[in-house]
Amino acid sequence: MVRPMAVSPLPDYKLLLAFFTGEEKVFDVSPYLSMPFYAPLNDKEVFQRVFVNKYTVEWANGRDIAPQELYDNSITLSIWYSNFTKLTPAKRARLDKSERDWH
Repeated sequence: MVRPMAVSPLPDYKLLLAFFTGEEKVFDVSPYLSMPFYAPLNDKEVFQRVFVNKYTVEWANGRDIAPQELYDNSITLSIWYSNFTKLTPAKRARLDKSERDWH
């Protein structure tokens, strides 16, 4: 089973994940936030308190995402960075504003 060994919250409800395979990936939680189970994660303070439990990532309120789902539905960090650097000026400005608003 593929398991995360580290997690860091990113702006725009994304997670930076390090897996025991040595891979680093970015997982987008935002599509889940409209589901009632995950709705409490809309609170940025709650979202930022993510941690790795024994097998997957979890939040203090007991919400979690299956490790295989995290792995299968995330983007390899090198691909994410290459897409990140190809932003238009308008998208870059929007991302910068979002990051400032996040903190």
